[in-house]
Amino acid sequence: MTEQFKQAGFVLSFLLGLIVTACGQEVKQNQLTKKEKKAGWVLLFNGTTANGWTKSNGDPFPEKGWAISDGCLTVQEGEKGGDIVTVDEYSDFELLVDFRMSKTCNSGIKYFFTNYTSGGRLGFEYQVMDDVGASDNKLANHLCGSLYDIFPPDESKKKMKPLGEWNTARIVSKGQLVEHWLNGVKVLQFDRGSAAYLAAVAKSKDQTDPVFGMVTKGRILLQEHGQSHYLQL
Repeated sequence: MTEQFKQAGFVLSFLLGLIVTACGQEVKQNQLTKKEKKAGWVLLFNGTTANGWTKSNGDPFPEKGWAISDGCLTVQEGEKGGDIVTVDEYSDFELLVDFRMSKTCNSGIKYFFTNYTSGGRLGFEYQVMDDVGASDNKLANHLCGSLYDIFPPDESKKKMKPLGEWNTARIVSKGQLVEHWLNGVKVLQFDRGSAAYLAAVAKSKDQTDPVFGMVTKGRILLQEHGQSHYLQL
C-alpha cells in the first residue's frame, strides 16, 4: 500500500490528498514518482513501518490486529487492533484508497476525525462494506460509499468490484463541499452546513457540540470494526 498526501496551492485554499495504491500493481510501491514529487505529494506510509499512524486514542500503533506486509495494511481476521489514525490533521484534501474485502466485511474510512466538546472522538465515515453479506445493510445510508448514517450513495451510479478484487474510494473536500467517489464514479456530493445536511445530521446518531462535521480540520482514520473479515488497503 502506498499512502501519500499532497499540498498544492490554490487561489483560496490548499489541496491535501492521500493515495493508497493497490498491492501487485505494476508501479513500484511506496515510492513517489517524479511527477508526484513535483506536484507536492508527500509519502505517509512507507510500506514497512507504521510511522505517521497511531491508535485512535493516541496509543502507539497496535502490535496485533493490523498487519503490514507486501506494502499493504491488512485488518487481521479475529484480532482486535482498534482503529488507526494519522498523526497529522487535514482540512481541504483529496483522498484515494484502494481496498478489497472479504464476505460480510463492515468497515470504513473516516475523515475530519476529532475530539468534540460533547460527543467524543468522531469523524465522517466513508462506508466500506459488503453490501450483500454484511448485516448492517438494511439502510441506504449505511451502504458502501455512503456518508455513514447521514447520506446514501447514488446506487444507480455505483459499480462495485466482486469480493476479493480491488476497489478505489476517493474523497474530495474543498471548503464545505464534499464528494464521495467509488471506482472512478462520483456517488455522493453534499454541502456541509446546508439545510439538507443539517437536517440529515439531526436524524443521525451523531449528536455533538459543535455540530457534527462542521469542524475545520481532523485526522484520517482507518476503521477496525471487530468483524470476522479481512480488509486490505
